[in-house]
Amino acid sequence: MSVTLHTNLGDIKIEIFCEAVPKTAENFLALCASDAYDGSPFHRSIPNFMVQTGSPAAATPKVSNSIYGSDFEDEIRPSLRHNARGIVSMANKGPNTNGSQFFILYAPAPHLDGKNTVFGRVLGEGGMRVLSEIEGREVDKKGRMSGEVVKIERVTMHANPVAG
Repeated sequence: MSVTLHTNLGDIKIEIFCEAVPKTAENFLALCASDAYDGSPFHRSIPNFMVQTGSPAAATPKVSNSIYGSDFEDEIRPSLRHNARGIVSMANKGPNTNGSQFFILYAPAPHLDGKNTVFGRVLGEGGMRVLSEIEGREVDKKGRMSGEVVKIERVTMHANPVAG
């Protein structure tokens, strides 16, 4: 299963680990299918660490709603680690507080293992190039990028196991 995040800087294709983290995958894919990520800004970027997105476009970056009506539990898997550039993981506010926000690693972050649910990885050189472009943007002390807002314009699902 994979999706493509079509951003205003180019496309990022992501493989989703549906079998390993089914509840997280269902949440992410349902949000993709409902256009919830369309217009969502990449609102926080910390070079050599990660970039975060997933707030609804009309909301503040603090909003992170799941399809379950509230936060949902972590699906920590020892085999899924924050061990490489391009790993995709759920952002949270502590244990079992997953919503809609997620981040993509710029570099390995083993200190997040056991704390955030890994649910995918960036596929291909094109997506990694876009990730490098985002990482290269100037940011302030809070990780906010200057200049044109980088955002998800739309998402293409390449298969949809959530559909009936």
